[in-house]
Amino acid sequence: MAAFCALPASVVIISLAIFSSGVGFAFPIDVWPYPTFVDWPYPQAIRLSPGFTISTSGHRYLDSAIRRYHKQILNDKYSPLIPPRLNLTSSPSLRHLGITTSDADAPLAHGVDESYNLSIPCTGEAAVLSAATAWGAMRGLETFSQLVYSMKPRRVACGIYISDAPLFRHRGILLDTSRNFYELEDLLRLIDAMSFNKLNVFHWHITDSQSFPLIVPSAEELSAEGAYTPEMKYSPENVATLIQYASERGVRVVPEIDMPAHSSSWAKAYPQIVTCANEFWWPAGANWSERYASEPGAGQLNPLIPETYQVVLKVIRGVVSMFPDEFYHAGGDEVVPNCWKIDPAIQNFLNKNSTLSQVLELFVNSTLPTILSLNRSVIYWEDMILDDEIRVNPSLLPPENVVVQTWNNGATNTKRIVGMGYRVIVSSSEYYYLDCGHGGWVGNDSQYDQPSQGTGGGSWCAPFKTWQTIYDYDITQGLTVTEAKLVLGGEVALWSEQADSTVMDSRIWPRAAALGESLWSGNRDKQGRKRYANATDRLNEWRHRMVKRGIAAEPIQPLWCLMNPGMCNTVNSSE
Repeated sequence: MAAFCALPASVVIISLAIFSSGVGFAFPIDVWPYPTFVDWPYPQAIRLSPGFTISTSGHRYLDSAIRRYHKQILNDKYSPLIPPRLNLTSSPSLRHLGITTSDADAPLAHGVDESYNLSIPCTGEAAVLSAATAWGAMRGLETFSQLVYSMKPRRVACGIYISDAPLFRHRGILLDTSRNFYELEDLLRLIDAMSFNKLNVFHWHITDSQSFPLIVPSAEELSAEGAYTPEMKYSPENVATLIQYASERGVRVVPEIDMPAHSSSWAKAYPQIVTCANEFWWPAGANWSERYASEPGAGQLNPLIPETYQVVLKVIRGVVSMFPDEFYHAGGDEVVPNCWKIDPAIQNFLNKNSTLSQVLELFVNSTLPTILSLNRSVIYWEDMILDDEIRVNPSLLPPENVVVQTWNNGATNTKRIVGMGYRVIVSSSEYYYLDCGHGGWVGNDSQYDQPSQGTGGGSWCAPFKTWQTIYDYDITQGLTVTEAKLVLGGEVALWSEQADSTVMDSRIWPRAAALGESLWSGNRDKQGRKRYANATDRLNEWRHRMVKRGIAAEPIQPLWCLMNPGMCNTVNSSE
């Protein structure tokens, strides 16, 4: 702060009223997600020296990030369409950014400190980025890079101080690579975009009923038979590349192998351990309650067959050996009763006054101890404890080892889960499902015989979840202070029945950017008012910058709105 430009006291006082700690105020240059504290009493810019350097003490991943950001800062072609209203100082150009970390050895793990402080003086003295950890320093580097813009000469905001830290420690994206396959380069590009938006968890839903694309060294036959083609697989080397790439950007990779439902793809290698495999998912003339699966691709692992666990435990151990993250997602959603009921062994079990919930409990008791023995915490979908028909007794899922991910009934289910003492990751489909609103995908659907009556065009979770819907969702709504502490954060989800690499960027971005800001610094200003109006202009500009960085984010407004700030707003109530 001492290095800021000297100004008359009257100017400083007036400017502070407008710009200090102004979460929600519009600055000449914006950062996305918006920092939690900004002090920019007299916005100016300083020339960036062609010989600009960045330094820190050695760190495996931070050194890589510095090289990447240094190249980006000096070569970025982005320039705001409306030139920032910033006076260019006559001071010597900024030549250096120095980075310090107080805990350089902190691993990339859930709850790691991502805070940072950034000061850029207007005098030509070195800018300073201090962070608790290397991962916080990466967040600060991203912020610094967004304060640089390409004009002649290249320049950076100065006279600015930022103190920043996330509201939620878990800010993620789920991508399903089973329904449709994504090349490794697509996943790497997704990681890039996540780091731009300070998102820190890639939830990789790798397998499902449709395909098993992961080569698990201890069970290679699953991908050999279950992948769509020999080319549509992820090798252990691919996984290592992805994890290394993500770590260099401060992004954790959490694998999900969905089971015991959503397992039809296992049957190609092990038909004997999968019930109702190859059955038509919803028999002709049957009621919905009589279906074998909730979508095409019927098949569930059979918990009553010992061989099931010979295969499943090999898969668990193999996946854990490839993915170092402390979280392992074990699925657990959408177990359909009839798929198990048609199996003779399960039917015999039920005839002895047993229940399908006990079948699921047997599966959990036979798999959870192994996962915990491998020093992993387990994430299950909410169905495990909330399903109306098949659920386990919560006493079998210790809250100290189990995290629950919610996807139904919005804040209601979040409240139920934290009320049971579980930590929760919020992915409410009503707000965070990116695949919704694109119509149905099953064929021969008779609902299209009649004019639409508000059915959402066949999409079960219609309507389309706009960026505003995502941005305005308060994931701790209705919770007490104590309950809110159990909310780790949230994830938007792109299920891939109707998505692949050709539309990945536009389906995810910039809507996931809205999640990024709402979970980093919140969706309200200092006065507690929703700041979506301010966010529109900033997100529009940020989307433009993301496109310049190679992310094919979809537009949220006509370009005219960027060229005419404020003219696309409404001043009237929607009521």
